[in-house]
Amino acid sequence: MRILRLTGAVEKRLLAARERQDVQTEKVAAKIIADVRRRGDTALCSWTKKLDGINFSRSGMWVSPREIEEAQKSVSADFLRAVKHAIANVRKVAEKQLPRSWSMEVETGVSVGQMVRPIETIGCYIPGGKSTLLSTLIMTAVPAQVAGAKRIVVVCSRPNHELLAAAGILGLSEVARIGGAQAVAALAYGTKAIPRVDKLFGPGNRFVTAAKQLVTRDCAIEHAPDAASILVTTSARLARAVQHEVAAQLEKLPHTNPANVSLKTAGVILLAASGDAAFNFVNRFAPEHLSLPQSNAAALRRISAAGTVFVGPWAAQALGDYTSGSNHVLPTGGWARRRGGLSAADFVKCISVQTIGRNGFKRLAGDVRVLARAENLPAHENAVAVRE
Repeated sequence: MRILRLTGAVEKRLLAARERQDVQTEKVAAKIIADVRRRGDTALCSWTKKLDGINFSRSGMWVSPREIEEAQKSVSADFLRAVKHAIANVRKVAEKQLPRSWSMEVETGVSVGQMVRPIETIGCYIPGGKSTLLSTLIMTAVPAQVAGAKRIVVVCSRPNHELLAAAGILGLSEVARIGGAQAVAALAYGTKAIPRVDKLFGPGNRFVTAAKQLVTRDCAIEHAPDAASILVTTSARLARAVQHEVAAQLEKLPHTNPANVSLKTAGVILLAASGDAAFNFVNRFAPEHLSLPQSNAAALRRISAAGTVFVGPWAAQALGDYTSGSNHVLPTGGWARRRGGLSAADFVKCISVQTIGRNGFKRLAGDVRVLARAENLPAHENAVAVRE
């Protein structure tokens, strides 16, 4: 990892790198999406065979109930215990996060409230390349269940026994062997075989990310990948020590390990002039994961933009990725400046309800006429007048 002084120019370069558009990837994703929209399942099968080497004529597009049942029998007791532990903790947190219905009397005769309704059809995209991320299934499906989603459709190009066993424990029966931009297109627009979902959750590679960005007008999305690893410190001594330790640990890893790529190409140690400069950079960069190993409550109060914060020397990121209960689907690419991590609230719609009686109408109507007149909206003014 390089050590760089945290200057305005360095910060500008790092922030710009996150926003750089991958035009070529978008072109490929757009081509696949257009084909799936035009030819439906035929295109879906064709692209899956071409890109993932999966032939549905042999394996079938959908995982059968028998396969899920057999997967549950094939995994170890330790695995089942660990999965159930993770599910239980994620469910506890999701239940706490869920918005509640409420009602209040704003003034006499005027009542305003909120009713909470689930987003009905959810899509869970689970990466199935080198690693099949069963933890992502837990992090997306559990809050959807807590919210009351009526239908949860899971897609994964290579669902292994562990993923299918987790799906079985969660009671999920719709698991399709599809991935990539073609899966995003199928879920966003629907085909004869794949239902159209209302919202799509889960990470993916750059083609999946590009596809999700292209379909956002028609299907809500959550999450994208981010690979930058950055240490910000005011200590030159610590910076050198970390640089040396990272290099030593990378030597012990296979050259094919993703850490060798991410830390050498997207990893950097920033030497800040002061604590204020360090915290200001963190909030502008808005990291997906933020670790404060030696920090206290005062330091935590200085953080305004991060997907999730790990506080203390024992708060390892891996714990949050699996079993702490906090959701690991987090805003990337600087989106933590605008929103937090995935929660049960993302799986519901909060619908406002207004109940107005005769007395309430009389109390409001006069002011509505005045305000409508000020905005030159006679239709609003007349709508009130005809009821008086």
